[in-house]
Amino acid sequence: MTLVELLAEADERSLAASGLACLDRCLPLLVDETDVLRPLWAGIAEGEEGWAERLAEARAALDAAPDPGGTAAPVRKMIGAAPSEWAAGPLAEWAAACSSLALELHQELDPAGGTQGPLGGGEQRRQIQILKLLARTPDGAGLRRALDVSKAGQRVLRAALSRRARAGG
Repeated sequence: MTLVELLAEADERSLAASGLACLDRCLPLLVDETDVLRPLWAGIAEGEEGWAERLAEARAALDAAPDPGGTAAPVRKMIGAAPSEWAAGPLAEWAAACSSLALELHQELDPAGGTQGPLGGGEQRRQIQILKLLARTPDGAGLRRALDVSKAGQRVLRAALSRRARAGG
């Protein structure tokens, strides 16, 4: 299945987790502390009851993070756009936007460029893997595995940013 098809078939929990995972993988552009979204992952586990409150906490934490170079603006914008309502329609729109943002950012940073480079292609594979994991495992274990995949993606992006900085741009 394609990424678009997987997003179209996802339930609220999977949509929220997919969108959050995309932003989570982009965090190295924003903050050194990459566990800032961890409470929101807990909000997904709680479902509708925990989502809005945890979302407000995550927004406040990201708003407080410094952004001297302005590189974090797209990530902040996407967390700001996250719907407080736990409903398939708004969550699907947000998850699709987060997916596009993550793919775009990874492609821009990819030395080979495009979706077939190591960063762009890897990001697309991680998005598909997370959606499939969540569809197969509708319990907390699926969320935990999705978080693990996302953290691995963070490490890849952090390494790419480090290489880029050493190379001078």
